[in-house]
Amino acid sequence: MGKHRRPGPPNQPPRAVPRADTGDPFAAYEKRRRAPMDVYRRHRPLHGGASHLGPDRPRALEVWDGFAYAPAGTAENLGAAQAWVNGTDCA
Repeated sequence: MGKHRRPGPPNQPPRAVPRADTGDPFAAYEKRRRAPMDVYRRHRPLHGGASHLGPDRPRALEVWDGFAYAPAGTAENLGAAQAWVNGTDCA
């Protein structure tokens, strides 16, 4: 039996990475500095555990600085953290 291509989920865009520009000497460097899965802002529960548990507990906010995730602040609950990640926090 031969190998078959298995497409990803239909509700997500493909993770196609543009080819490196051969004329740009820093193209490989810029590719390495991209955030994992292109997630530049994320939140983590301060109490540990899964993200969906304890929606009323505080969250740590993290932002990608080009090398690693750095602390950016805290949010008082899951809704506020998701608003900050999506950029709808109005602040």
